[in-house]
Amino acid sequence: MSVVVCKELVKRFGSQIAVDRVNVEVRDGEFMVFVGPSGCGKTTTLRMIGGLETVTAGDISIGDRRVNDIAPRNRDIAMVFQNYALYPHYKVFDNIAYPLRLRKLPKSEIEQRVKTVAQMLGVQTLLDRWPRQLSGGERQRIALGRAIVRDPKAFLMDEPLSNLDAKLRVQMRREIIHLQRRLSTTTIYVTHDQVEAMTMGDRIVVMRAGRVQQIGEPEVLYNQPANLFVGQFIGSPAMNAFPGRVESQGDGLVVATDFGRFPVGAALMARLKPDKAGGPGPKEVVCGVRPEDIIMNNDTPGAASPQAQVDLVEGLGADAYVSLAIGNTTLIARTPADSRPAENQSVTMHLNPNKLHLFDRSSEDTLLGQS
Repeated sequence: MSVVVCKELVKRFGSQIAVDRVNVEVRDGEFMVFVGPSGCGKTTTLRMIGGLETVTAGDISIGDRRVNDIAPRNRDIAMVFQNYALYPHYKVFDNIAYPLRLRKLPKSEIEQRVKTVAQMLGVQTLLDRWPRQLSGGERQRIALGRAIVRDPKAFLMDEPLSNLDAKLRVQMRREIIHLQRRLSTTTIYVTHDQVEAMTMGDRIVVMRAGRVQQIGEPEVLYNQPANLFVGQFIGSPAMNAFPGRVESQGDGLVVATDFGRFPVGAALMARLKPDKAGGPGPKEVVCGVRPEDIIMNNDTPGAASPQAQVDLVEGLGADAYVSLAIGNTTLIARTPADSRPAENQSVTMHLNPNKLHLFDRSSEDTLLGQS
């Protein structure tokens, strides 16, 4: 079992806490992505798992072994970095074979394993080339091959695609996903790119200022964020957020804002945590809404459907992002390109009543339970 467990993991650099009581269990064969802004502690956590940083407090186990005091070379893990770190004086074959030669495997076995990995990665025609003769994508494949050939308990990948151009990143992203599923090797992948995180991870760990904010499947993080930070970090364009008040209205609830009153749908009301909203008095909240959950049309404006001014339209082929100015607030809506409004046009704006996100104004934690 190649389960990787971090328990109450802490890392300090002097008085600075870089990782603060991180608890994560990566399941056997799982592709787990750590994501967050620069300086959030994701790479430091990965480096502690790999043994490249000492642990200030807490425990790390790989399989059934506690590895805090075990040297990196004895942890049976393979790392792939942003910098490909190929040996320039070795040809491709020798770069891939290097970790096997360190283990003093028989020459015939080394040759067979290198050729098998090269075939898997589609680089079998490159084995006699020097690293300087390779493109960026080819170099990254060789770096992956050097990790795969070891058949480790776990792969640790630190932003391995960030040096590639956009088109090649998408291609390599798919190749890594297919490769990991084929090998079923436990993988921890660090990135600051939430699109990579959403498309690659079986589960995602969102970090901020050294702490884990939420762990879950991509769809859960997108649809049911634990707090405002996760809601706005996951998703592109980012979730719109604005202050409001949850108030009673008849048998239901509304979110009252400076620019309109928006009904809370029955499905959303069912998810409100007890005593968190809709109590005796108004509840001060931050209301979040995804761009695709803003509906624009030419209806007559009303109490629950205020009018907004189209400030900017950004065409993206099939979709368009529409910037809406309403009062002192600017919201971003996503709409099919063939139904986008014109710039400077006035539109009536509705919010999907069952797709709102309600966060406590002071703690920024969600007021909604799981659906």
